[in-house]
Amino acid sequence: MSAFETLAEQRCFGGVQGFYRFDSAACGGPMRFAVYLPPQAERGACPVLYFLAGLTCTEETATIKAGAQRVAAELGLALVMPDTSPRGTGIEGATGDWEFGEGAGFYLDATQAPWAARFRMYSHVAEELPALLAAHFPVDGARSGILGHSMGGHGALTIALKHPERYRSVSAFAPIVAPSQVPWGRKALPRYLGEDPAAWQAYDACALVRQRTHPGTILIDQGEADGFLAGQLRPELFEQVCAEAGQALRLRRQPGYDHSYYFIASFIAEHLRHHAQALGAA
Repeated sequence: MSAFETLAEQRCFGGVQGFYRFDSAACGGPMRFAVYLPPQAERGACPVLYFLAGLTCTEETATIKAGAQRVAAELGLALVMPDTSPRGTGIEGATGDWEFGEGAGFYLDATQAPWAARFRMYSHVAEELPALLAAHFPVDGARSGILGHSMGGHGALTIALKHPERYRSVSAFAPIVAPSQVPWGRKALPRYLGEDPAAWQAYDACALVRQRTHPGTILIDQGEADGFLAGQLRPELFEQVCAEAGQALRLRRQPGYDHSYYFIASFIAEHLRHHAQALGAA
């Protein structure tokens, strides 16, 4: 890794909340990410939890809005918040549409021009960032978990199912569980991956869980007042395939909650404790 740069660091609940930038080979340009190191990091490497944000978000969104640092400090969890896509790509059509392009990388490696050159968020999150963290931060990569919200929930589920040996724990808030079957995915996947639906299955949690299960229990919280529930999220599809595949799933439907970070902040502590238990955190 080259050109690693610290943008800002602040004390937070006895630990340090930092923002960083580096030259990403996967995404062909500079990428930003945030890391929260709990107080325990001063004494040794901590288990690490990745939080993948959703459409339109950046590395700042969950960092500022989720309210995760207080409990992470209590549990001794390091938090990593990547950006959701490369920025300033100059690719025609990459901006101006909140459902596609910059801010909407879908945590996949694009194969279609012109997107393949820059939109490789799967490699960025699953390969590049762990290597960078190992080089620069006191984190224990052998104790890694992953969670996400909406598009980021899709990313967390698919990455964990692809690498169950690497991510001991996985959870999601209002994830897109079947992008091949809903408008958000059907808009993005053909442009990133081509028109063959078979190529989309590698980034579809419902398809992946049929191929391999995760050894842990997947925790999902879904607000019942979420405006995207019926059209875009479809948690019942994932519930069904998990039952068929024998995947342990704890799907909690939360009455009155919507798709916002108010919903996430309401239940983030329970998600962090879910991960801490699996990762052997303090």
